[in-house]
Amino acid sequence: MDDLRIAPLVGIVGCLAVLLALGAPYVLVVDAGGVGLYYGSGAVNPLLAALFAMVTLIALAAGREGRSDPAMAAGVALVLGAAITVIALAWALTARVDVIAIDTAHRWVVAGVSVLVPAGSAWFARALGLM
Repeated sequence: MDDLRIAPLVGIVGCLAVLLALGAPYVLVVDAGGVGLYYGSGAVNPLLAALFAMVTLIALAAGREGRSDPAMAAGVALVLGAAITVIALAWALTARVDVIAIDTAHRWVVAGVSVLVPAGSAWFARALGLM
């Protein structure tokens, strides 16, 4: 198994999963205006995690393909991945679920898939011999 190819792919899939999970309410809910209230009701807006997921996705893809230094890409992805998970958990623990008609498990899905990003990034760093 080629850890240098699969590890960043796990992080990339995690980033895409975070983006899809955070974008799902905009498609599934009839009143898209309520989604802003839902995301703004927690301690921190999870759309910040979406921004970090986009940057992490680019860093992991560039490191995987050798377009940037893989060690730098793994380090950046690990730090941003940890931030994504902390933001998602902080929001999931404090978000109000009564402001929007969506399954209450949505916030836990976001928090759950966010763990894939630092896991894949840590695996990538370990495969590079950095950890």
